[in-house]
Amino acid sequence: MSKIYADIVLVGGGIMSATLGTLLSRLDPSLQICLIEQLEEAALESSEALNNAGTGHAAYCELNYTPQAQNGQIEIKRALEINTAFEMSLEFWSHLIEEEKEISPSSFINQVPHMSAVWGEKNIEYLRRRYDALKKSQLFSSMKWSDDPQVLEGWIPLMMKGRSEKNQLAATRIEHGTDIDFGALTKLLINSLKKNPNFKFFTQYKVENIKRTGPHHKHWQLSLTQTLSGEIREVETPFTFLGAGGMALSLLQKSGIPEASGYGGFPVSGQWLICQNESLIKKHHAKVYGLAALGAPPMSVPHLDTRIINQKRSLLFGPYAGFTTRFLKNGSLSDLMKSIKVKNLKSLLGVGFHNLDLTKYLINEALQNHDQRLKTLRTFIQETESHDWKLAHAGIRVQIIKPDSQKWGKLEFGTEIVSSGDGTLAALLGASPGASISVKAMLEVIERCFPKQFHSSSWQNTVRSMIPSYGQSLDEDAELFSRLHEKTLRTLKLEIC
Repeated sequence: MSKIYADIVLVGGGIMSATLGTLLSRLDPSLQICLIEQLEEAALESSEALNNAGTGHAAYCELNYTPQAQNGQIEIKRALEINTAFEMSLEFWSHLIEEEKEISPSSFINQVPHMSAVWGEKNIEYLRRRYDALKKSQLFSSMKWSDDPQVLEGWIPLMMKGRSEKNQLAATRIEHGTDIDFGALTKLLINSLKKNPNFKFFTQYKVENIKRTGPHHKHWQLSLTQTLSGEIREVETPFTFLGAGGMALSLLQKSGIPEASGYGGFPVSGQWLICQNESLIKKHHAKVYGLAALGAPPMSVPHLDTRIINQKRSLLFGPYAGFTTRFLKNGSLSDLMKSIKVKNLKSLLGVGFHNLDLTKYLINEALQNHDQRLKTLRTFIQETESHDWKLAHAGIRVQIIKPDSQKWGKLEFGTEIVSSGDGTLAALLGASPGASISVKAMLEVIERCFPKQFHSSSWQNTVRSMIPSYGQSLDEDAELFSRLHEKTLRTLKLEIC
């Protein structure tokens, strides 16, 4: 059995581990970083292009980030937070482009307008008030609104074709929205890391166990198995990050840290309809989000998306949610059962009791046939043919279940970091906005787990050189936002001509 040592161990070859590794490598190039992935290459699960929405969640078009309160007021706080976090990601990616001139921005990010579209008097009124609320912030100052059929014909001709006057539609639009191939971005980050001789990347190694070891039990020992040969390896490290998508929960449970007590996961699968008709693909250039069906989880909000995958334009509709017991596309049907522990049973029972409608919804979604899926698509595209679309599986999202004093447990739709009290281990759980706020999330991991180094002048100066807005308010500082926003759009070639 071979044993290696690393200062940093990253589990899971997705966008989160790649981002954290890149940040730490730039903060201290002497760190020995080891990335472990159980598949044959990086970014084959949640970060792979078809396994996520590719939106670059900026809260421009996702209506679930601006809920309506009982008094009718539109709550925009979460939208502002997500937009600010996404701007930090843009700044960091812009910094990488400036540093590594050989990288073309279009290899992972492209300009695609972000739109919200609704129909029905009540929904149109909601969208109008959402627009009015967001427009007050300079972060959303470029947002446009229209319910004029002629304007909408110019924005979304494919959606307007054949639409009757009775089926009135209204929409908002931000021109500099993005489509992001997070799989391509992940690979770019890892290729950049490979230039550092202190970085090691192990593929086709599965982490079987993780336990405390070393002086004062401040280190972690990870037991690995090579998936082809069965070779066993051990890795010792003072810091471990679990960024393994849905399986991060399982490894977090094995770690035994008290901070993980009560946490569970609820997996939700997804499917896309992918357009096969090139003429239809050419007629639509936008990401258009609608309202979720009653009882649907946020990740299943219907959207009609222009996507650029492997630098080829395509058109997707979905995702259609479904019930699954796997935590990864390449996972096991027993993943959900294995995640049930004595310490989280109460949380799981509470969530199960209070979310029976959600379970029923997901099962019904999974049992839909092609005609039923097309019926949903036709609310967006009135004139569409069955043979123009084929079904493809999207990724699996494991929604967070956490303890709750009143309901025993609650289901969280979002992204959450769980870390040990001593800062030697951190895990990322949850789903959207996920990849889009990866830079902010990983900076939070560094601040929690490396507080002394993070607040040193050296690390602070490096962070601000990579992410100039760090520690400042883009929403409150108009000059700062204008200057940085324009610079990142220009560097990433997202400018509107």
